Amino acid sequence: MQFQIENIPIQEVKLDFAKDVRLFVKREDLIHPFVSGNKFRKLTYNLAEANKEKQDTLLTFGGAYSNHIAAVAAAGKLHGFKTIGIIRGEELVRKVDSNPTLCFAVENGMQLKFVTRENYRKKTSEEFLTQLTEEFGRFYTVPEGGTNDLAVKGCAEIITENEKDFDTICCAVGTGGTISGICNGAYSHQQILGFPALKGDFLQKEISQYTSKENWQLMNDYHFGGYGKVSEELVTFINQFKQQTGIPLDPIYTGKMLFGIIDLIKNGHFAKQNRILAIHTGGLQGIEGMNQKLQRKGQKTII
Repeated sequence: MQFQIENIPIQEVKLDFAKDVRLFVKREDLIHPFVSGNKFRKLTYNLAEANKEKQDTLLTFGGAYSNHIAAVAAAGKLHGFKTIGIIRGEELVRKVDSNPTLCFAVENGMQLKFVTRENYRKKTSEEFLTQLTEEFGRFYTVPEGGTNDLAVKGCAEIITENEKDFDTICCAVGTGGTISGICNGAYSHQQILGFPALKGDFLQKEISQYTSKENWQLMNDYHFGGYGKVSEELVTFINQFKQQTGIPLDPIYTGKMLFGIIDLIKNGHFAKQNRILAIHTGGLQGIEGMNQKLQRKGQKTII
């Protein structure tokens, strides 16, 4: 499969209630069916570095429904790397067959190792990495969520000359790598708004490690209770947005971002004539797993 990064579609979202601002979505989710959006951007230079170091194995970390785990597994298969996923939660070893993300990773050749949440918190320690090296041999480490200097470099390339005429760039925020890259790649007149998927104030510090720019702001009111938390209101919004625009959104990142952008527009946050660009960072593989959870609770699912 080929990666399509030239002329990525930018799709306008018609807003009947907004006469003074225009909203567009950059469809980075269309780069590739499995290695899409910011995951493609974050992995591009990391895979090149792994090749340069003559590494044949990628090792990374993630949770049960991690977009990153799925993307690394798919990218490894496409580019000839062995892949190892260190998965948070020992109990998941019995649930692989019923978990669409982990099933996908295994189908793409990823070897999974399940660790306790206590040990998972040690994932960046030298002792833990040494133990993994003793168990698996040499490997190239890709951090949880994919964020490092090379990932930020890749995410800076999301902003091209095609995006020069936009005033505001919006993106969902997980580990902070994507927004850091966008800040670095943005034009001087552009303001960057990040919509965190997690509760807490730690992201400010994380982002500041990767960018010295001051052209960004976090909108902290749209996490819907925290990472992986959804509500019927959010699911209804995602379904209506897809029906009206044809653009699918995931419930962890892009759904919350677009909900937040439209809420801000309705409340007059943006100046008149503002042209807003939302970056669609992919993550659609997570919909199936979320729907399983919603079905178990007897709640409305994502179409």
